[in-house]
Amino acid sequence: MATTIVEATEELIPELVASAGALFAEDGGRRDPWMDTDWPNKHGTDYYRGLLTSALCLLARVDDVPAGHLVGRLNSSELRPGATTAVLESMRVGEEFRRTGAGSALVAEFTAWAERNGATEFRVTAFVDNEAAIAFYRSHGFAPFELTLRRS
Repeated sequence: MATTIVEATEELIPELVASAGALFAEDGGRRDPWMDTDWPNKHGTDYYRGLLTSALCLLARVDDVPAGHLVGRLNSSELRPGATTAVLESMRVGEEFRRTGAGSALVAEFTAWAERNGATEFRVTAFVDNEAAIAFYRSHGFAPFELTLRRS
């Protein structure tokens, strides 16, 4: 299986929205009772179009078949002078393409982009009960840093 990673363009936004929609349904919709799983269909086109110039939007293809996406951005803050944080905002690999290297290829491309742009650290969040995602991110060097506690 050949994996290709491409940067999203205006023409590829429908593919990005479809992958994000699947992520909302598979992950957020199962783990967060307040998640609007239809958000990508309602707002995704405008949201991701806006990110094309301010963030990194990647699409993965396995044997030319859409396999997933990654959205990343850089953040800096006056509170942490000198730190530039590369935030992996959103990532999904379709179930049939997991364990093919597509996810690792997305993270490698994101990491290279972030380092070229001065990132000093990397962050990603995952639902605490998404053990597969947490294990995947740990395998790419991510480690616990903060803990968010919620009360419903």
